[in-house]
Amino acid sequence: MTLSRTDSSAALRVPAVRWLLLSGVSESLASRGLAVIIGFQLYQVTRSPLALGWLGLVEAVPALGLALLGGHFADRRDRKRIVLVTRFVMLLAAVLMSLFSRSETVSLPALYALVFVSGLARGFGEPAASAFEMQVVPGAVYVNAASWLGSASLGAAMLGPAVGGFAFDLLRAHGAYLLIAALQLLALAAVWRVPVAVKPQPSVQGDDLKGEQEPIWDSIRAGLTFVRRDPVLLGSMALDLFAVLFGGAVALLPIFADDILKVGASGLGFLVAAPSVGALAVTLWATRHPPTHNAGRTLLISVAGFGISITLFALSHTLWLSLLALVFSGGFDGVSMVIRRSILRLRTPAHLRGRVASVSLLFIGSSNEIGAFESGFAASLLGTVRSVWLGGLVTLAVVGVSAWKIPELRGLSLEELNTVEPEADAPEMNVEPGLGKPVLGKP
Repeated sequence: MTLSRTDSSAALRVPAVRWLLLSGVSESLASRGLAVIIGFQLYQVTRSPLALGWLGLVEAVPALGLALLGGHFADRRDRKRIVLVTRFVMLLAAVLMSLFSRSETVSLPALYALVFVSGLARGFGEPAASAFEMQVVPGAVYVNAASWLGSASLGAAMLGPAVGGFAFDLLRAHGAYLLIAALQLLALAAVWRVPVAVKPQPSVQGDDLKGEQEPIWDSIRAGLTFVRRDPVLLGSMALDLFAVLFGGAVALLPIFADDILKVGASGLGFLVAAPSVGALAVTLWATRHPPTHNAGRTLLISVAGFGISITLFALSHTLWLSLLALVFSGGFDGVSMVIRRSILRLRTPAHLRGRVASVSLLFIGSSNEIGAFESGFAASLLGTVRSVWLGGLVTLAVVGVSAWKIPELRGLSLEELNTVEPEADAPEMNVEPGLGKPVLGKP
């Protein structure tokens, strides 16, 4: 089946996509709201910026450290069950945070321990969630589904911090954590309702899911080797890594708001929201106009546009121009996100999806965490403005090198791949009348 480029609601006629949308929105609201609640509570108790730094590290280390192992299990165990178990762990952690916050004296070690447990759940859950999404969404609608799922996630990411902040003011910490638990419960219930594929989860080549399996390290290495040998997958992940690593300015926005633009905390709020506004607008547009034609060239142009936008932001001394540059940076990043998500889905064999998703998680997590550190370190050496515009120029250089060194990425088109449904994915039962039957075949 070949989709019309204007059939913007094609993916929404698939029950699995609708339940994944509900789950994704609820989980994103919960995670973004939780970050605000626990961060504000810790700062109220400690008045220490270092406590906030430890908070991010305590969650990131187990999440990134276990990502490859999580990918291994996502390809050998029931992915839906893994997602359900890890979402339940995060729900339980939110409930326990509420209980620990009922008294005036908050146990900081207990809160850090629960954040660590949530990080463990994330390390196992995210590769399984990504692979499960690939398993149940028909390939013929995946680019359209990626646009809808990305738009929903971005919208929830914009609202989540506000939900957490208002909940903390109205309900105090223990009530706000219960609200987060309720959102996690809704996400859990939505995953439970995702229809199970007619065909079973594919076994690993040479393995039986219930029988003898290769050693864990050999399994993990298979995913790493697959990514390393696919120049399109590796190139798209590396582009995202270096763009965020060198071109990210989010960690430095408070400095721009206070010292350069002189707009205070309210202006900072607009600056933080601006990239999400651009990304949301673009991903909604992509539901009607999927970027499948000349996708590789579009990806390179979008990352280059991101670098130019960041350079313009660094050189701006007026709020309106800075906001415009950040909106465009988010828009270009939104296009990149839809294409990278589709590449991951359409070029990965079904039996390797959990492990390849875990490699992608490492790239994304590393770029976010290390990128924030790199931004602060570079700003301390070179100055805030110079470090940001130089980062934008480095991003442009990375795009040029990628276009030169990876011709497969430069010439990539997703139109043919988007009409093909991998053998072991969810076929007919997940498609309602009017959508049609996906064409089965190999990715």
